[in-house]
Amino acid sequence: VQLQASGGGLVQAGGSLRLSCAASGFTFDDYAIGWFRQAPGKEREGVSCISSSDGSTYYADSVKGRFTISSDNAKNTVYLQMNSLKPEDTAVYYCAADSLCGSYMDYWGKGTQVTVSS
Repeated sequence: VQLQASGGGLVQAGGSLRLSCAASGFTFDDYAIGWFRQAPGKEREGVSCISSSDGSTYYADSVKGRFTISSDNAKNTVYLQMNSLKPEDTAVYYCAADSLCGSYMDYWGKGTQVTVSS
C-alpha cells in the first residue's frame, strides 16, 4: 500500500490550496481515505475522511464549510480542497487509508506541509 500526499505550500490567510492523495497497491474502492494534520507541538488531528465505496464524508468541526474532500476512483486519488485558509490550519497534512474512517488508520503516506501566513 502506498499513499502519496502532495499539493501543500505557502498561502496567505483567506487563500486556497488543493491537496492530493494518490493511492496504489490496494483496491481503492474498498478503502476509506482520511486526511490528518499535525502542527508543531500539537497532537495529530483528523481533518476529513471519505469512504470510497459509498462516498460518505466526514469533517472536523474546525474545517466544516471550508474544506471539501472528494474522490476520483478512476485515478485512485482523493482530494482535499481547502478554502478560506486560516493561520491555524498550518500543519503537515497526511493522508491515510483503512477499511473504515477512523482516528487510527492502518496505512499512512508522507506528509505535505501547508503554511498559512497572516
